[in-house]
Amino acid sequence: MILSSALLSPLATLVASGAYALAALWPQRRPPSDDPSSRSSPAPAVEGPDAAWWLVALGWLAQAVAICADAVDWSATPLRARFGFAPALSVTLWFVLAVYALERLRLQSHVVRRVLAALAAGSVVLAWLFPGQLHPRMGHGLTPLHWVMGLASYGLFGAALLHATFMRLAERRLRHRSAPGHLQGTGIPLLRLESLTLRFVSAGFVMLTLTLMAGAWFAQPWRWDHKTVLSVMAWAVFAVLLAGRHWLGWRGRTAIGWLYAGSALLLLAYVGSRFVLEVLLHRAPPVA
Repeated sequence: MILSSALLSPLATLVASGAYALAALWPQRRPPSDDPSSRSSPAPAVEGPDAAWWLVALGWLAQAVAICADAVDWSATPLRARFGFAPALSVTLWFVLAVYALERLRLQSHVVRRVLAALAAGSVVLAWLFPGQLHPRMGHGLTPLHWVMGLASYGLFGAALLHATFMRLAERRLRHRSAPGHLQGTGIPLLRLESLTLRFVSAGFVMLTLTLMAGAWFAQPWRWDHKTVLSVMAWAVFAVLLAGRHWLGWRGRTAIGWLYAGSALLLLAYVGSRFVLEVLLHRAPPVA
């Protein structure tokens, strides 16, 4: 018998948060030693980041189950969607992890693994505590597509932010310690980090553009509310960033500053406005 969503959601949340927490705390595998005597004693089979990333994979699958269980009221006829600021954060982190898997990055990096696992664990628990509000009707039959594209843009910009943060740390390390051109523990060179950051920003900009176009098409009628204004402002900031990168060669602090500004506006556009409406004002937000 299939578990009801009332039981499936907390069970999946428990598995996901537990797996992510273990992955975040999992010890780093020690590099092989040049001492011949150390080679005679084999390392434990479960030691190292490989096992930790299996825990991340388990958490990712369980998080997907929790998202599906919470996103729809399966007991209602017809089905009703449920969404809010915390599920948006959870789906965003889920997309970020999916992007890392698709990009086939150096997933053995203990720094990347610990940061992503800790953030994902927190987002899963937050989504369980604040599941959002039910939407009895959809403004348009394709409104869920609008949501998916918007959350995909969140995930892509989230991946770009993570890479930009690693890039800032690597640059700071180069300036103050004259270390190699990558952040210790990530295994990703500085130029590679910069290239990946730009790729994620470009993909996120395309997805955000499609999201805004779909929102304008589906809206009945079009509303210039806080979410719309902040989303358009974020789109403009990212457009300036990409134009400055292409024609003016923006790099380093300048590009990262524009990325931070656009991401902050985008976060406030949906997650921030929903948090204020749902948690502080206890009001039901609009559907789209």
